[in-house]
Amino acid sequence: MSKNSILKIEKLDFMWQTEDPFLFCAHHKDNYPKGNDKLEPSSSELSGRNIGNDFILRNGWRMYHGKTIPGFPVHPHRGFETVTIVLEGFVDHSDSHGAAGRYGSGDVQWMTAGAGIQHAEMFPLINKDKDNPLHLFQVWLNLPKKDKFSDPHYKMLWAEDIPVIEEIDENEKKTIIKLISGKYNGTQALEPTPASWAKDEKNNVNIWIIKMEPKAKFELPASSSTITRNLYYYDGESISIDISTINLSNRIKLSGENAILITNGNKESNLLLLEGEPINEPVVAYGPFVMNTMEEIHQASRDYKETGFGGWPWNREDPVHFYETDRFAKYSDGTIEKRL
Repeated sequence: MSKNSILKIEKLDFMWQTEDPFLFCAHHKDNYPKGNDKLEPSSSELSGRNIGNDFILRNGWRMYHGKTIPGFPVHPHRGFETVTIVLEGFVDHSDSHGAAGRYGSGDVQWMTAGAGIQHAEMFPLINKDKDNPLHLFQVWLNLPKKDKFSDPHYKMLWAEDIPVIEEIDENEKKTIIKLISGKYNGTQALEPTPASWAKDEKNNVNIWIIKMEPKAKFELPASSSTITRNLYYYDGESISIDISTINLSNRIKLSGENAILITNGNKESNLLLLEGEPINEPVVAYGPFVMNTMEEIHQASRDYKETGFGGWPWNREDPVHFYETDRFAKYSDGTIEKRL
């Protein structure tokens, strides 16, 4: 193992710094209160908040762009993908193609915006007798120029189907790896959407959640000399890599060509791994659009104004699925999946 495994250590903020092929990662952790019959916090809980743009953590939670229900009402995307990883709580999805869903507690939604889609991501407060904690990551994964106008598509990676691997070190300490994308030690993750950069194994796109017991050791395998590899240390106390001790709430940029030995400290640690071969194309991002040139950004804005990327078939900007008690996905072709 090289002494130069660590290339950079950087403190984490709300928006996590990423590298090509990833665009950014948002970390949402909110301890929402009890909900009412409309799946909302009580009106008294909203007093004093900057409703519509509430990103300041107050009383342990934020409304984001939601006005009565927290979350992100209808907004457009073009040119990239969202990978939404829910560790706790629930998300209600609705989009301009008529698709809908409720997912959470270990589920992952993989959505290719491609040529353009509108969607809403709301956080329904489904528990009326107890708090509604929410914990999720949303990763933006870029699309290469050849796929930026691919057909919009979304699929569910249900928690029950996502591969989970347990590794036991020489001291009988356990590390659990949840494979959202990529492969580990012969185990392959579920297939992403058809146009995804992660679809081709040669692109080495690995998205893992890594949970380490106290004092556990885990070796991150060598991949390639060209990948970008970042570990996000979001829960725990400290870990060690090479001769460096790294405290909680740091991004650790690592070499991709080396196997990396991670040694946990005295408390359980949880990390997110994002790595992949870079697309190596120009990136021009403006709000919800990510293209290769500014002219393409202008065209995306014009197209959205003219077409609404399919319009909005819902009767409100922030739909939630009152009629559902289970996790489900309804796709634009009418197919329905249900999970308890």
